[in-house]
Amino acid sequence: MLTVTRDQARQFILLRQGLLGEHRFIGKNGAYQYVRQAGCIQFDPVDVCGRNAELTLQSRVKGITRKTLSDLLYRDRLLVDYSDKELSIWPSEDWPYFAAYRERSIEHGKQFAGIPELEEQAVAYIRKHGPVSSDTLPIEGTIFWHSSMHWSGHWDRESLAARSVLEQLYTDGVLLIHHKTGSRKYYDLADKYLPAELLSAPNPCPDEASWLCWRVKRRIGAVGLLWNRNSTAWLGIHMTPEQRNACFDRMEKDGAIMPAQVEGIRFPLYMHTNDLPLMESVIAGQVSLRPRLEFLAPLDPMLWDRKLIEAVWGYQYSWEIYTPVVKRKYGYYVLPVLWGDRLIGRIEPKADRKTKTLTVQNIWLEPGIRCTKKLSGQIDRAVQRLAKFNGCSVNQMA
Repeated sequence: MLTVTRDQARQFILLRQGLLGEHRFIGKNGAYQYVRQAGCIQFDPVDVCGRNAELTLQSRVKGITRKTLSDLLYRDRLLVDYSDKELSIWPSEDWPYFAAYRERSIEHGKQFAGIPELEEQAVAYIRKHGPVSSDTLPIEGTIFWHSSMHWSGHWDRESLAARSVLEQLYTDGVLLIHHKTGSRKYYDLADKYLPAELLSAPNPCPDEASWLCWRVKRRIGAVGLLWNRNSTAWLGIHMTPEQRNACFDRMEKDGAIMPAQVEGIRFPLYMHTNDLPLMESVIAGQVSLRPRLEFLAPLDPMLWDRKLIEAVWGYQYSWEIYTPVVKRKYGYYVLPVLWGDRLIGRIEPKADRKTKTLTVQNIWLEPGIRCTKKLSGQIDRAVQRLAKFNGCSVNQMA
């Protein structure tokens, strides 16, 4: 088994993530290529200084704007909003892999009285009139329905009929999100925007076990190094520990993944076998480690397994947005600060859309990190970039 130091594990993950050395991902194509590499990036609607998916790209992609992601989703249609790791954004080319998911959604919808008739009515209206939201679709009343997006919940919940039928058709794959206005989603028919050959392509995974392996491999690639343990990195993949073990065994035997033992960490970490050349270059010291200072998104793929981050980096991070104010250690929307191959602290920036100013509410440095002139300059430049990304100027720190 390959053995590496923690420094080498950190450098490998960061280089693969495009967070260390020269920028690997540049412009719109770079943003698309990163999402392809990660498999999916999580969407969260909260916008304090950019939404999570936007911040994920902003830290990696040189020359990106907030419009870049919107264009990839709603103009170029190279990406789609859909369920994966909760609500996520992933490449349209992966549409065939989620065939079984859509089939389950269709069967789920049949269990609710009135849904099939409402679906016919909604599709006919959208086909004639174009994109709609739950406010503009002329279907009145309520219906007993529950989303299959997470395959759980109350089965007798009453909700607005227009919203319910749109979300059902969306999880069925009949509709996709046409665009968003703030948090308002507008839907249109998927067959207007995705190629017919993509919509009709057979599922590349012949059975459930193959699909689970595909998804597990995808999550390993999203992080770079990941262990075979219970983890929030598997969120959205409904599998037992036994099924996960079987996936790891099968992929290791097939040569798709390989283990690496990180010194000081009990459990082996796994990587894609085709990433071995990068790991070997890291071990040999043949890679550029030019440090960059970046602010990471709260749900950044690199942070999906918080216990792994603590084991490799010695850094504890908890997103406290849903933590009661009196119990917060830091703040409402706090971003980890990466400098070189170390997580050195956290920052709480806030963009005011009315005044077009970005204020740094607070900065916390990790124990042993001194705020030198060099570090202060690096943080200032990163704050300036984040402000520009948000169409703001920098206000004095609160």
